[in-house]
Amino acid sequence: MPCLYITTNLNLDGIDTKNPIFSECTTAVSTIIGKPKRMVMVLLTSSVLVTLGGSNEPTAYAEIVSMGGINSEVKKKLIEAIGNILETHLSIPTSRFFLKISDIKKLSAKSKM
Repeated sequence: MPCLYITTNLNLDGIDTKNPIFSECTTAVSTIIGKPKRMVMVLLTSSVLVTLGGSNEPTAYAEIVSMGGINSEVKKKLIEAIGNILETHLSIPTSRFFLKISDIKKLSAKSKM
């Protein structure tokens, strides 16, 4: 299940899951990684004390965790797509957005964890 965590210093009180940011992020992650939409989770946290370059202008940090489906081309597409969505809906410039992408591998059946 791919999970996209977005953290921003913007105050987004009142935003709900009907906001297009959720559906557009879900579609982008699903399409680019190649996982069903029903498996994509999107979390949005706002009003976090975050600065970039010492400035408190609108900024965001995001992280995608997926079990498989990640390669260098997918990473480039995710950075572009999520950055554009945040710029469109939250007015966060792509130059003030950072995306960490992690591909976790399924634990082997022999694992004791």
